[in-house]
Amino acid sequence: MLLLALALVSCKIQVKLNASSIDYTKIKTITIADFPNRAALVYSPLSQMFTEELRDIFSRQTRLISVTRNGDYQLEGEITEYALTPMAIQSDAYAAETRLTVTVRVRFVNNQNHNEDFESNFSAYRNFDSSKMITDVQDELIGEIIEEITDAIFNKVAVNW
Repeated sequence: MLLLALALVSCKIQVKLNASSIDYTKIKTITIADFPNRAALVYSPLSQMFTEELRDIFSRQTRLISVTRNGDYQLEGEITEYALTPMAIQSDAYAAETRLTVTVRVRFVNNQNHNEDFESNFSAYRNFDSSKMITDVQDELIGEIIEEITDAIFNKVAVNW
């Protein structure tokens, strides 16, 4: 019994919550440019909210040092869509729901391995009851959408999905 207890105490279990595949011996810095809002319909705080959340996710989940230019990793792009679309048309020809969609075009450059460079669009949406004004639900929905898009970008860059 004593030997079993000692064996269990001496075992070290390590769980890695961040499945990042970044080689920190080669990749040390990241540059994330501002993402301007180029969508036809503009929600003015969206650009800053998105850019800050993208910077925050890399700051929280990696050891990369943020630099203003010439990082080992470079992310830039623009918000290309902020759209409201009627959904679930009822018999009275009014929409029961409205869909808020945000799309972001991202260009990623890995200055240590250009085979990993990419340009992709990332999009997410949320539906809300059409009886509500967009101004009443916009901040909450935008927060959820930004979190989903930045998670997807992080996964593609840092986890190589």
